[in-house]
Amino acid sequence: MEIFNSIFSIIKTIQFRDVVDILAIALLIFGLFKLVQETRAVQLLKGVIILIIVYFLSSLFGLVMLSSLLRTFFEAAVVVIAIIFQPEIRKALEQMGRNNTYKKYIRIFTKHRKSDDWKKAVEKSIIDAADTAVLFSRSKTGALLVFERETMLSDIAATGTIIDAETSVALFGNIFFNKAPLHDGASIIRDGKLFAAGCILPLTTNQNVDINLGTRHRAGLGISEQSDAVVLIVSEETGVISLAVNGILLREFTREALIKKLEQFLIYDRGYDDEEQSRKFFQKNPKSSNREKDDK
Repeated sequence: MEIFNSIFSIIKTIQFRDVVDILAIALLIFGLFKLVQETRAVQLLKGVIILIIVYFLSSLFGLVMLSSLLRTFFEAAVVVIAIIFQPEIRKALEQMGRNNTYKKYIRIFTKHRKSDDWKKAVEKSIIDAADTAVLFSRSKTGALLVFERETMLSDIAATGTIIDAETSVALFGNIFFNKAPLHDGASIIRDGKLFAAGCILPLTTNQNVDINLGTRHRAGLGISEQSDAVVLIVSEETGVISLAVNGILLREFTREALIKKLEQFLIYDRGYDDEEQSRKFFQKNPKSSNREKDDK
């Protein structure tokens, strides 16, 4: 009976902020386990748990040197964890920054009205890109166009050549011509202008991506995973026109459908519903998507 009285007295001292504090810690722990699930960090986490067990055993049996060494290690654990789990932490923060659930509401308060000149330039770049994609699809010419949005890609642009020119089908044709010096890299479009060409993109880290996907598609998916960019990809092997957004590959575009989707993403900040539907479908059927031959 005394035990129940003690528990009841402790419960009475709990305030609303204590409940919020406990829930916040629980969510952080759950997020940590979800973050490291099915990654190499799981093995590292197991190693940390083993060290904690060894520390308690060494303290229990009076192993002074071992317990002192492990205590010193745990005192610097925050820095050690930040170094060890740097890729996973970065991935989690990037996912938080690209989370469309709250970004839709943030835009209401933070988005400033774009000028008519900006809109005209973006519309022109979309039409030029769509016309180029159709021509390249017919001639089986590979292309990789990155439409920059909120996330600035200056570090990616620095790996290529700065162009800063008005878009045109002729310009895209010269850049992605098979013998052109910049044809192997990606071109970045910023505010309706061709900002840079011949840029090197990071490859996707998604293990569920179809093994038949070539480097061009993997690079497009990779930059879409690490930023909010919309990436237009034309397959050199099949001529299929695709868009990569937030790590999802949307396929089989016609000219009209491509223009409409790019306008939704780049001008009207819509198109996320189709993206989320594709994400849910591909998560359930990872091998049913992205069937492509190798793209050099």
